[in-house]
Amino acid sequence: MNIINSAVVGLTYELKVSKEADEIESAPFSVEVRDNEDPFYFIFGQSGLPEKFEGFLLGKKEGDAFTFVIPCEEAYGEADDELIMALPKEQFSKERGFEPDMLEEGNFLPLLDEQGFPMQAKVLKDLGEEILLDFNHPLVGFDLHFEGEIFEVREATAEELQAGQILDDLED
Repeated sequence: MNIINSAVVGLTYELKVSKEADEIESAPFSVEVRDNEDPFYFIFGQSGLPEKFEGFLLGKKEGDAFTFVIPCEEAYGEADDELIMALPKEQFSKERGFEPDMLEEGNFLPLLDEQGFPMQAKVLKDLGEEILLDFNHPLVGFDLHFEGEIFEVREATAEELQAGQILDDLED
């Protein structure tokens, strides 16, 4: 089966990122590897991934290899200063499921948005009574270099399409 809209797609890949600053591009460095023991699954057309990512995979089938680069502006774009916010530290109390060490600089806090969807924010700085958080996507500002293989392609079940996610993953 070829990858089409609403198909379940499983990938193995290595993701490397690079960044251009002052006309000097960094060498790509690895930030994620998904292998046969832990492939990445998504529903094609409902993934929330950059459109270009799915575009490169459209029509491929199980066993096909892929290599492509998504430039920053077609991936997650540049950082948005409006997504850097100082919030009262009291919002991140033990009663709300946060441990003090979770608020250390560089950590990513698991959060929920207003609709209850998972999101994360990077802790930039402890300001005493407040904590400075960055809600930008962790890959903002980077070119994304993917190299991998199509691990599996299958039709999504009606339940998966309705839920918008792979139901097998919910059992883990």
